[in-house]
Amino acid sequence: MKRLQQSESLLPDDFVERKSRLTTKAQVVWAQSRQANTFATYLPVLKELVEVAREEGRYRSVGSDLSIYESLLDVFEPGMRLQDLDDLFRDVLTWLPALLQEILKKQATLPPVVPVETPVPQAKQQALCEHFMKVWQFDLEAGRLDVSPHPFTGMTKEDVRITTNYNVNNLEQSLYAVIHETGHAKYEQNCGPRDFLGQPVCNARSLGVHESQSLFAEKQVARSGAFMAFLTPLLRQYIGEQPAFASEENVKRLMQTVDPGFIRVNADEVCYPLHIILRYEMERALVEGTMEAEDVPRVWNEKMKQYLGLDPGDRDDLGCLQDIHWSGGAFGYFPTYTLGSMFAAQLMATIRRELGEAEVARCIAAGELAPIFAQQKAKIWDQGCLYETEDLMRRATGEKLNPKYFREHLERRYLRRED
Repeated sequence: MKRLQQSESLLPDDFVERKSRLTTKAQVVWAQSRQANTFATYLPVLKELVEVAREEGRYRSVGSDLSIYESLLDVFEPGMRLQDLDDLFRDVLTWLPALLQEILKKQATLPPVVPVETPVPQAKQQALCEHFMKVWQFDLEAGRLDVSPHPFTGMTKEDVRITTNYNVNNLEQSLYAVIHETGHAKYEQNCGPRDFLGQPVCNARSLGVHESQSLFAEKQVARSGAFMAFLTPLLRQYIGEQPAFASEENVKRLMQTVDPGFIRVNADEVCYPLHIILRYEMERALVEGTMEAEDVPRVWNEKMKQYLGLDPGDRDDLGCLQDIHWSGGAFGYFPTYTLGSMFAAQLMATIRRELGEAEVARCIAAGELAPIFAQQKAKIWDQGCLYETEDLMRRATGEKLNPKYFREHLERRYLRRED
């Protein structure tokens, strides 16, 4: 409660009003610039956004030992120090680019994947998605599924709204978006001591912890090899007989394909952290003044080539114009995505150890997720905001956040193909 009060009182009223006006304008300019692929029209407003972010960082760092960027990060991931974040990301960069190349080489030696025949009508996709909301025991008396241009979770704990978007040429997109958002929604529907609804203790611990629960559902459970035994017959039931669904192995290959691409939201779990580290390094440099807004397209393209071997060229709509975060004033947000991936992998490693590998696989293959939910509830959901994130992780898994579990997860799934 003290943290919330301090966070709300650090910013002067006139600054809050200026930022609100700017971000409202910026999001419109960003959308127009992205559609037209014209960074030049976005640059003036980006300059303003960077100046406002620097100003906010100065306000938030007053009376603390936080740097200006660290104080922005603290809004989204309270208690995370830059030194710890740098250590985590440096660790990832020592092995992930090479692991990505190793995975691509191994993937190239496997038989071709049989793709899903399209179009898949929206009604069929929606029925399949709603089935999986029930598998995740989403409380339909306290929430609903709707359609929006980009999937999200929102509203209140007693009325959790989730959305997806349907693409008749991409079944995987809507299916995994719904499972991801249902992971968020399960956290919201169960977060904190229920006798204290409306109190800060029932808030999510952080965005990283929130993202860990959606990624636990989407990546740790729904992309696993065991899940394919459950998913494959349901694809036949809801979508119809297709060569793509003829074997669990083909469905597994479909859902575990690694394919470096330009767009963050479409990235697989191997490539995704490289997208995030790129953005983290750039937004930190912008806020700290070691880089200016004019440099964004050039530096973006350099880092894309360095980390993913891709060059957007003059397609800034596929590069630095693709994300809305900076236009909304959310500098410091991006790192929480990869922190969530790490949290999720560490939590699953703990659950496998405590329940047993065979039992976890059985639960997932049968679609009987209650034993896994019970672990999540006891370790994460029931705790709400009772503990700092590091303390929460120690209590849940026995140690603070450790990137080795994320590495082991990726190697197990994509190199050894054991998951």
